Amino acid sequence: MSNQTLGSMGPVETAIREKLTTLLQPLQLTITNESHVHRHHAAMRAQGGGNGETHFDVLIISAAFKGKSTIQRHRMIYAALSDELAQGLHAISLRTKTPEEVDPASAASSR
Repeated sequence: MSNQTLGSMGPVETAIREKLTTLLQPLQLTITNESHVHRHHAAMRAQGGGNGETHFDVLIISAAFKGKSTIQRHRMIYAALSDELAQGLHAISLRTKTPEEVDPASAASSR
C-alpha cells in the first residue's frame, strides 16, 4: 500500500494506483510518494517545489511480467503513465517482479 492513507492520496498517486491496478492486476502494489525528499532539486525549485507529487517509488508484483525483461516491464508502466509523466511526474523508481521471482519456493511447489 501507499505511505499515505487512501483518503489522503493526491491525484497523481491515485492515477498511478488505478492505472497500474487495471493494467497489471498486481498481487502487490506499493506506492511511496518520495516527492518531499526532492523539493530542493533545481527542477523542483523551478516549479515552486512541485505539486507534492513528482517522485514515486513503486513496487509491483504481477504475473503480467512473466517472460518480460526489465526494460519491457518498465516500458509497459511508462506507457500506462504517459499522461502523468507529461504533466509533471518527474521520476518513478520501479521494482517489477513476478510472483515466482519473489517466492521461488512456492512456484516450484505449484508445478
